Amino acid sequence: MTDAGTPGISDPGVLLVREARAHGVPVVPVPGPAALVAGLSAAGLPADRFVFDGFLPVKPGKRINRLTALRALATTVVLYESPHRIVATLGAIGEVYGEVELVVARELTKQYEEVVTATPAAHLARLAAGPVRGEFTLVIPAA
Repeated sequence: MTDAGTPGISDPGVLLVREARAHGVPVVPVPGPAALVAGLSAAGLPADRFVFDGFLPVKPGKRINRLTALRALATTVVLYESPHRIVATLGAIGEVYGEVELVVARELTKQYEEVVTATPAAHLARLAAGPVRGEFTLVIPAA
């Protein structure tokens, strides 16, 4: 059981699932909160075809390269990001996608949930107003 999100979706819960299955412990999925699906469905962007890429690389050059490759796919992109790296990621998105209107969703299915559509620069300005908390789901429209 998990207290936040779906284990195994860009989450170390996959290790627990593997170990349980290896020891004959049944693993029974129960539909529940998954930031990927919640963020995509609340974004109001095309979801008939999308790419989920989990967390971007930590290193700036690799992050830019991954975003450049994702942009070339010409489809909606869903990413996860931590509060510690959201500022760098939004800066990189602005660099690769320009002033695209992307959705930044925070704390989906929790008490302080928010879903905001704005440019990377506007999101950065909003985050600069206070401490950055929560887990983020980013939904970027097709380039």
